[in-house]
Amino acid sequence: MPNNIDGLIDDLIAREGGFVDHPADKGGPTRWGVTQAVARQHGYMGQMENLPPNVAALIYKKQYWRAPAFDKVSQIAPRLAAELFDTGVNMGASTAIGFLQRALNALNRNGTDYPDITIDRSIGPDTLRALEAFLTKRGPQAEGVLTKAIDALQGAHYVRLAEARPAQEAFLYGWIKSRIG
Repeated sequence: MPNNIDGLIDDLIAREGGFVDHPADKGGPTRWGVTQAVARQHGYMGQMENLPPNVAALIYKKQYWRAPAFDKVSQIAPRLAAELFDTGVNMGASTAIGFLQRALNALNRNGTDYPDITIDRSIGPDTLRALEAFLTKRGPQAEGVLTKAIDALQGAHYVRLAEARPAQEAFLYGWIKSRIG
C-alpha cells in the first residue's frame, strides 16, 4: 500500500474503475468512484462518463484528504490515515472520523491512558492528542491495531447497510473484497 496521498489516490482510481451507473446505487452515476453530486460541488459540469482521472484526483485530495485532516493523521500514523481515507471516500469522512474516535475511546483502558474524547466526527487537537497518546502508550503494534479496529467498524457498517436495504446486497461482496489486503 502506498504511504503517500498520490499513491493512495492512484490505487483508489484503479480500484474504482471507470463509469458506473448502477440502478441500486443511491449515489447515482460515478466515474473513478466520484459521484456526480460531488463532481458538481467541485465545479465539474461535464458528462460523468468524461470526468478525467486528474480531476477525480484533485477532488479526492481536497475533499477526502485535506478537508477532514487525514493529512495531519498521516504525519503521525500513515497506515491509519490510508484506512481513514478509504473509509471516508466510501462512507463520508465524518463517518470515518467517528469510527476513529469511537475506537480511541474504546482502547483507552477506561481513560487511564488518555481521557475519552468527544465523538464529534471532526479531527481537532483532542483527537490528535488521543491518537498520539494511544500510539505512545501501546507501542509499535498500536497503529496496526487501531487500523484493524477502523476496518472492523467499516465492515460491520457495510453489513448493516445490506441488512437494512436489500438492494445494497448487490454491492456488499465488492465493498468487502476491495478492502482485502
